[in-house]
Amino acid sequence: MTTTSELVFVPFPAVGHLVSMLEMAKLLVDRDDRLSITVLVMKSPFDSEIDSRVELFAASVAARIRFILLPQQNVSLEASPMAFLNHFMESHKASVREAITNLSACGSSRLKGLVVDMFCTPVINGAVEFGIPSYVFIPSGVAFLGLMLYLQFLQDEQHVDLTRLTGPDAELDFPCFANSLPAAKFLPSEVLMKEDCQIFLGHARRFKEAKGILVNTFAELEPRAMEALAGLGAPAVYPLGPILNIKVESKKGFEILDWLDQQLDASVVFLCFGSHGSFDEDQVKEIACALERSECHFLWSLRQPPAKGKLESPSDYADPAEVLPEGFIHRTTGVGRVIGWAPQVAILAHRAIGGFVSHCGWNSTLESIWFGVPIAAWPQYAEQQFNAFQLVVELGLAAEIKIDYRRDLIKGGNSIVTADKIERGIRSLMEGKEAGERRKKVKEMSKKSRKALMEGGTSYLSLGRFIEDVCSQ
Repeated sequence: MTTTSELVFVPFPAVGHLVSMLEMAKLLVDRDDRLSITVLVMKSPFDSEIDSRVELFAASVAARIRFILLPQQNVSLEASPMAFLNHFMESHKASVREAITNLSACGSSRLKGLVVDMFCTPVINGAVEFGIPSYVFIPSGVAFLGLMLYLQFLQDEQHVDLTRLTGPDAELDFPCFANSLPAAKFLPSEVLMKEDCQIFLGHARRFKEAKGILVNTFAELEPRAMEALAGLGAPAVYPLGPILNIKVESKKGFEILDWLDQQLDASVVFLCFGSHGSFDEDQVKEIACALERSECHFLWSLRQPPAKGKLESPSDYADPAEVLPEGFIHRTTGVGRVIGWAPQVAILAHRAIGGFVSHCGWNSTLESIWFGVPIAAWPQYAEQQFNAFQLVVELGLAAEIKIDYRRDLIKGGNSIVTADKIERGIRSLMEGKEAGERRKKVKEMSKKSRKALMEGGTSYLSLGRFIEDVCSQ
């Protein structure tokens, strides 16, 4: 059948955002041969993995997904993270418009919509100019979407000064969760900064201009958050997840998987903290002390933080022993392994993994659910992670290590979580009756996540509704 409907995707160039959006593109063209997708790729000034990820993906997909590399823009890295994101997107508006113009002039297919990442809302203007609908993609869950809309409602409709919602007694009665929460712990750090508040809420305002919102979640995971959206003025919401790249890499070249083959089922705790996950030396020593005292078998992905003041991805240590307690590697030989970068999907899929100490990034949370691995939650540097933490704890899928830890990606860590607290979290995750009950609940949610994507499942049906909305225009 001839392709007649084309969507233009604008992902934000960060691995956690890019991967899920590309996987969604694959999901769409595999589902309906009326669709083709053009992905406009922006070059990240601080994430070198983006180019290689796009190249690998482009080599593995059908011709109905194509890529256009946008010209690199020079944006100052001196601004705050939220201001940088805004300047970065504003600098790409002209090149996005030019790309849409060229696609419209080509005439090989009908342009039916613009799908933008949640941080790419400034380019929605291009959709308005060309008279096509826009859709927003949320790579996090519905609770995070609800939070953004709720904060925007508080400021614009209730005239609440969000920058004053701080202090031990300040609370938010957020409808996605059962209880009011301390605002200083719950609010995104960007909102607590006056200079970034309007930028953050500006994205939420643009969400309401879209024809629909696509979310990387499934209805069974966030039923209360889905219900809460009805009162927040959201357009049509399509939960399409879990959208994951769950292809387990070949074992070739991953010696660590051979080591896992030698371990007992569900006996190893895996520590990994995302694409930006790293700690200062003092915190590394506390984690090491906790692992040694817990006597649990462990696999630890330990990354070196970038230089202070640099917004860059962590790197592997040339010698991890330089930041670990003296003799730690020797004393834990046979019990644990310290590695650099980790093939996270392949590790979580392994039968030996019994628990996952995680920063609660949304992709990591969905992967742990998919593979039925309970979490010890340690959210670190983003509001999406706190939402994921709150969700998995409420559902009984996670133990808690630290609720209000924040690591500044530019300045480094501001607090230390003690070995005692980390050890308690690991033991709660791996030992005792409570751990067994938690593992059972995660296995049940794992089945629901897979069923949601099957024919007749909630996400399968939601994807069908979105496709029909696009093709019927």
